[in-house]
Amino acid sequence: MTDTPKILLADHLKTLKLPTFLREYEKLGRQCAAEGQDHVQFLARLVALELIDRERRMVERRIKAASATGLEPVAASWRTPDDQEPRQL
Repeated sequence: MTDTPKILLADHLKTLKLPTFLREYEKLGRQCAAEGQDHVQFLARLVALELIDRERRMVERRIKAASATGLEPVAASWRTPDDQEPRQL
């Protein structure tokens, strides 16, 4: 068998910006075949992995952007005066 379909698939997934699909489709395909799952179940699991990965990267980008703007974490902004450390005299 030629590698042409794999090469084309990899190129299409890169063009569509689906990195999790590209990284996970072979492993997940073998796993779903071993478990007797059909193509719809395979695609549903693959899409779920892509969504989870996108959400994780979105949160990471937002945290990075917030730290770059000098915003303090939400937990720190919830402090009350009683929560602060005692001052040294």
